[in-house]
Order: sequence, then C-alpha cells, then structure tokens
Amino acid sequence: MNLNENERIDMLYSSDIKIIQSAEVFSFSLDAVLLAHFTQPIRKKKGKIVDLCAGNGAVGLFLSAKTQAHITEVELQPRLADMAQRSVELNELTKQMDVLNIDLANAERYLRKDSFDTVTCNPPYFANLDNSKKNENPYFAIARHEITVNLAKIIEVTSGLLKMNGKAYFVHRPERAFELLTLLEQHRLAPKRIQLVYPKKRREANMILVEAIKDGRQQGLRFLPPITVYGENNQYSSFVREILYDGKKED
Repeated sequence: MNLNENERIDMLYSSDIKIIQSAEVFSFSLDAVLLAHFTQPIRKKKGKIVDLCAGNGAVGLFLSAKTQAHITEVELQPRLADMAQRSVELNELTKQMDVLNIDLANAERYLRKDSFDTVTCNPPYFANLDNSKKNENPYFAIARHEITVNLAKIIEVTSGLLKMNGKAYFVHRPERAFELLTLLEQHRLAPKRIQLVYPKKRREANMILVEAIKDGRQQGLRFLPPITVYGENNQYSSFVREILYDGKKED
C-alpha cells in the first residue's frame, strides 16, 4: 500500500483494523470507536449498512469486524474519501465495502431509498454560526462544523435510506441532544437506546450515543450504563482499554 506524503497507518488493535491517517486532515478519534462499539449492525451477508459523514472511513471499517453485511461509506471530501478507499483495500475488504465520494444531500441519487438495514453517522458537532470560531484548516472545519450539511438534513437522509424497522446510530454532543431527539421524531425515527459518555468521574458528559428505529414504537427507551473514558490516574478506563486494545499491546 503506497502512502501519500505525510500519511501514516494507525491501528485499532481490538479488531486488527488499519486506517490511513494524516495530521493534515481530520483523523478519527474515540467518538468513532465508541459509535462502532455501540452500534448493533445487521449481521447477515445480505444486509446493507451505510456510514454517513464517513471521513477516512473509521466507523465503517470498525463495523466490518462485527458483520458480514455490505458497508457503504459516504464522504464529501475527495482526499478523505480516497484515504477511506485505500484503507478498505489495505484491510482487504473490497468485497464487503465501498466508498462513495458524494454530497450526503444527494445520497438518494446513488443509494436506493428504503433499502438499508443500518445507518451510522458521526456528524459535525457544531452549528455553522457566523460567530463560530472555526479552524483555518478546511478539513477540520468541515468535519467539526455544519458547513456543508446540517443535522436536520442528516436525519432526513438517514430516514429516507432506512427500511422499515431499520436502525440508525449517532454520536453527538449532549448540548444538542434535544435537537437530535426532536429531529428523529419528526422523521419517523424512534429513539430506543441512549448512552452518555463522561471524560472523567464528576465531570459533565461530553458525548451522547443514540440508537433509533424507523417507524418504531415510542415506548421502550432504554438508558444504558454510562461510559467513563479516563480513570483517576488519567489513564483510559478498563472499558475503553478493552474496546481499543482487547488485551493486545500497542506497538
């Protein structure tokens, strides 16, 4: 596998997945790992999964270890889509995964409506407000701020792609939870599982994981035990170490 200038190969040891990354563009972080862990994807080979706002493909690549279903990555930025495609090839997953370098807003031109069993998304967290302080690096700015797509459009597209009783999975910021849950309800997506992520004990949550079912019943929402990322010694908690390394040592 040929790497471009300033690229490196990182690894999620728990699933032996290698990912091409670069400090020049937005790299995957713990939220992608937690989203993939939280997701309960369709497992059968005939199933269909799509990962929206895929970046360099981290969530879809991590999911490949949990399912035999076909996974489609949707990413707007050509450089990130190219890195995702090469990571698919690096992991010998070309028969299971493909990458679409398209605008998410146009997804239904390329992907059949009402045909997916599972949709995942790690979207931009911050609204594109005039007074928002954005990174000068456009790759970071687009990944973090709703410059090219907003949460409402993401939820609309998600609902359109999912078949009835299909499941959607999101990671977001707790301060936008009300907006997220409201949009899910407006687009026929019933929240079913919620899990909060805390950086440390006695700190406020900084991530929320949400599972929703298309045309699901409004009853039965479950709140899972919280995840704490760091222990008192500022090292990863045993839970986070397990999903990152699964008992394997980092090189």
